[in-house]
Amino acid sequence: MAQFALVGTTGGRRPRLGRPVGTSDTESAVGGVVLLLPDGEASSGRRASVRAHAAALPLGRRLARAGRDEGLVAHVVGYRGRGWNGSDARLAEDAEWAVEEAVRRYGDVPVCLAGHGMGARAALRAAGHTAVNSILAMAPWLPEDDMAAEPEPVRQLVGRRVLVVHGTNDARCDPELSYRLAERAKKANRDTCRFEVHSDGHALRQHHGEVLALASDFVLGSMFGRPYARPVADALAAPPPLGLRMPLAAGFGRSLRH
Repeated sequence: MAQFALVGTTGGRRPRLGRPVGTSDTESAVGGVVLLLPDGEASSGRRASVRAHAAALPLGRRLARAGRDEGLVAHVVGYRGRGWNGSDARLAEDAEWAVEEAVRRYGDVPVCLAGHGMGARAALRAAGHTAVNSILAMAPWLPEDDMAAEPEPVRQLVGRRVLVVHGTNDARCDPELSYRLAERAKKANRDTCRFEVHSDGHALRQHHGEVLALASDFVLGSMFGRPYARPVADALAAPPPLGLRMPLAAGFGRSLRH
């Protein structure tokens, strides 16, 4: 996505990165970038949600702290607006812009796209950029199966590490749709896994600590080669359906340093 293509759209608003989360601009050299993509709405011309932006901050702080030794920087992407808006796929466009901006700022470093809800769909869509090495898709918002519509693309995920995390009680985004997407993605890219957070909803609040620990383990392992926790390694290696319906155990991460 060419950077200039976004200028002058959505009422003149532009996407932005803003300051890094949980660190300062003057710290040590950057070794990797996580772009946090907040949730959105199916159709809207309103400005990006402040609440959704704030909801992405805890993960950003957790990752910045855990990856400090490797120079990890996290940014929450500020969308032009909160709407996906059908074929415009504006959140995905803004995610593509954000990857280009991260490369412009930091050079040749690995980028992880970490999104929630519609931000997760944007992360999956924007994965084709050569700088992207991993995707964390939490409670992804996906369209209902429609024989008349094009299926959600997965070829752009080839060569990346992909983790999908979904609560089994998500009333907003059907977890079965994320399973079907992960199943298709696994056929194209073996480095795909999916964890189910039993009894949790769309916001993944009930097991928030475990979700943050899982995200940290996956991101740092994918970006910097740290050893994955055993459940993550097993999920990546296992064929469907085992590696795509891996339960997130209560207490995950308590014995992990990060």
